[in-house]
Amino acid sequence: MLPFTVYILIFLGLPLYEVVHGAFTTDAGQFTWHNFSTIFSESQYWNPLKNSLILSAWTASVGAFFGTWLAAAVVAGKPGGMLRRVVSSGSGVLAYFAGVPLAFAFIATLGRSSTAGGGVLTGLLKHIGVDLYAHGFNIASMFGVGLAYVYFQIPLMVILITPALEGLRPQWHEAAQSLGASRVRYLRHVAVPVMAPAFIGSLLILFGNAFSAYATALALVGAAIPLVPASINDAINGNVLVNQDRIALALGVEMILVVMIIMVGYWLVQRRARRWLQ
Repeated sequence: MLPFTVYILIFLGLPLYEVVHGAFTTDAGQFTWHNFSTIFSESQYWNPLKNSLILSAWTASVGAFFGTWLAAAVVAGKPGGMLRRVVSSGSGVLAYFAGVPLAFAFIATLGRSSTAGGGVLTGLLKHIGVDLYAHGFNIASMFGVGLAYVYFQIPLMVILITPALEGLRPQWHEAAQSLGASRVRYLRHVAVPVMAPAFIGSLLILFGNAFSAYATALALVGAAIPLVPASINDAINGNVLVNQDRIALALGVEMILVVMIIMVGYWLVQRRARRWLQ
């Protein structure tokens, strides 16, 4: 445990201390609330938080829905079948395929705009008479960024929810059938209540995953859509205003608080889910 503890203190504890200490102090080292009053009062810092929360919420919801559906199809199939092996392997790779490579893949597939020539898929669709850009599609938008996020949210949900689905004991279904319950009633009164804590916990993890994502959105749209990670980058580099390092640290503390709330919620639902594993 000693090497691990030293590693955590150096690479997590010290940076965390520097961020929190810098957010609550001035350049002269005096305590201040000015940095936080600034980020919560000025629209240039409030809008990124709102956009990040909205983007995280809907991408987590879409990823959780389709990820659970896909995981349920896999679990219901043959245990050693090809479908399970392919989906499990693919999810393990695609869940961590993000950042600049993912942004490049989306730009190559969908293009940045119709004037720039579009991408491979948009070009093929346009050739058969379907012009996505004529119908309002734009990769440099909240929907475009969210589409890229969903790409890695769905496989991550498959990884998170599959063990919980495998934990549904066949005896429960058999007992419900022997008592005259239909499949719908079994799902409503047994499966869904048992799965709810695991599903909510996984949904929270997806939310935090999207909220902290940085490189994908930056490579896709740059600063066109204000998000909290991009605002931190702008404040540190002085892209908008100079000498905003303390503001960037306050934004970092803001992200830490959001992640802490997510982790507390995750711990609460996991504590409830643990009683079914006894």
